[in-house]
Amino acid sequence: MDTEFWHSRWAENRIGFHLDDTNPKLIKHWPQLNAGRDDVILVPMCGKSVDLTWLATKHDKVVGIELSEIAVRAYFSEHFYTPLVMPLGNGQSLYEFDELSIYTGDFFQTRIDPVDAVYDRAALVAMPAEMRQAYADKLLSLVKPGGRILLITLDYPQPEMDGPPFSVTADELQSLFPGCELTLLERDEADETHPRRQRGLSRFAEEAWLITV
Repeated sequence: MDTEFWHSRWAENRIGFHLDDTNPKLIKHWPQLNAGRDDVILVPMCGKSVDLTWLATKHDKVVGIELSEIAVRAYFSEHFYTPLVMPLGNGQSLYEFDELSIYTGDFFQTRIDPVDAVYDRAALVAMPAEMRQAYADKLLSLVKPGGRILLITLDYPQPEMDGPPFSVTADELQSLFPGCELTLLERDEADETHPRRQRGLSRFAEEAWLITV
């Protein structure tokens, strides 16, 4: 992952990946994780996602990790929250407000206590192929045994479009998360009116996966 690429995207406000509304797949499939109010939830590479706010209504502790401090500041500003900010050294800071704790800095260098559940909409698909195993290994190291991951992926012919976001196939997921139970919750196949299809993709699908560690 090219950190400068993502820093520049946020600095220039080129954030087409950001959704202004809560992801419908999060609302639809989160109950299948059976996460309790006391469970700690991790959102890797969270940006300024409003999904954080939705999760904070369901759980007492939601932890985000985000490379761009611009994104984290924007999240709190846009929600009129005033967080407590604690410098952690090595270019990292911790922003805290009620149920939310967001760490700024490199995901691979961030240390947190193990969590009960994970919501990943835009992290794995942002990773080039050569970094996905390292990402999956790091993610699994942060999840308690028996923990659950709600993972949103994309499936399209990679040669037809440059990422990110990248295509991640079901076969690749099996190799990235060995020993885990993977369940396909939904496959949403786009028709010809979808913006990605109109850009020339022969097919494009969004998938929701439940991964049990």
